[in-house]
Amino acid sequence: MINRRPQFLIPLALLLLLTILGCTDKKGNVSTLPKSEFIKNIIHSEFISEGVAAGDVNKDGLKDILSGAYWFEAPNWVKHEIRTPIAYDYAKEWSDSFLNFSMDVNKDDWIDLIEIGFPGKPAYWYENSKGKDGHWARYLVDSSACNESPMLVDIEGKGQLDLVFGNQKSGHMNRFIAPVDDMDAGWVKQSISEADSLSTHRFSHGLGLGDINGDGRGDVLIKDGWWEAPQNRNDTPWNFHKVSLGEDCSQMYAYDLDDDGDNDVISSSAHKYGIWWHEQVMGQNDSIKFERHLIDSTFSQNHGLAFQDMNDDGLPDLITGKRFYGHLGKDPGGKDPQVIYWYEMQRDDNKKPYWIPHEIDTNSGIGLQVIIEDMNNDLKPDILIGNKKGVFYFENSL
Repeated sequence: MINRRPQFLIPLALLLLLTILGCTDKKGNVSTLPKSEFIKNIIHSEFISEGVAAGDVNKDGLKDILSGAYWFEAPNWVKHEIRTPIAYDYAKEWSDSFLNFSMDVNKDDWIDLIEIGFPGKPAYWYENSKGKDGHWARYLVDSSACNESPMLVDIEGKGQLDLVFGNQKSGHMNRFIAPVDDMDAGWVKQSISEADSLSTHRFSHGLGLGDINGDGRGDVLIKDGWWEAPQNRNDTPWNFHKVSLGEDCSQMYAYDLDDDGDNDVISSSAHKYGIWWHEQVMGQNDSIKFERHLIDSTFSQNHGLAFQDMNDDGLPDLITGKRFYGHLGKDPGGKDPQVIYWYEMQRDDNKKPYWIPHEIDTNSGIGLQVIIEDMNNDLKPDILIGNKKGVFYFENSL
């Protein structure tokens, strides 16, 4: 899969540049791949959402795509309305659909849609119509969803997914537990943090879940530190440990990248340049420290980041790209090509991670999510994107 070119054919200056950009392996050999090993499918060519989700909406055994006001029926991606669509001008405005998640909210064995709107606006879920004509019924999750990377995660490790995001009015970081029987009762809200906490205002950036102190429990991460998960997750507030985990970012992930027994943190710049890994280097709880390492800074606005094994080598990889018109083209590099890359993770002789970048596309970019899902049941992870250029499905042919 990876071709090795003799090092003497490459000018020294170019080799140095490639090394800086992370395009060489641990011995200095240049790693190249065909331009793309993903088949691009344009599901929709208009701006409807900056999020996307997947799930078998109509229970026909095929995974469908959900984004904003529509769901697209596999295998021909026939468009169906979930709610009344709104037309947006990507050069002048944002949508009312920032992130999308699929989940059987009411446990009736039908996939529903959770939609996070513009930061600070309400979050809703839409109940699957179960094949009936008409729009899906809408229910409120919370009146204000803050932080630009809300997450749907298994907080307790028991197979139950919860929503996590902040509330700008109270300043709490909250988890929301789906209703079980009474739809009118709504989601159960539990505060993870104290009031007036960091990363809970309307446009906060950076949120993730991962075990930082090695106690086997998933902690909630922000760029300014982490809330330590108690043994009983219902005990609130969780203890907060302040530590610098970089700049304004998007999704954050914890993983033992250097195989030294503790988890490190991955993040990427939402509106500037940079993808990083933060190496956990010392301490316990309040004394834990991190050292930041640059992975890549060749394109800006990595406002969506996924972390999953793409080539089945046992190591998770990074999948990200350039958000299209995040701040209406005014961010650094805002009008550069809309690229998507996957970064193949490998380890050197000292077990330090390094990444080989593989270009997927130059004319799509990302939104606020990069969704990895095996869409065609070939046991290969595919990529879904929703952004201001439309909705895209990249079929993995690795």
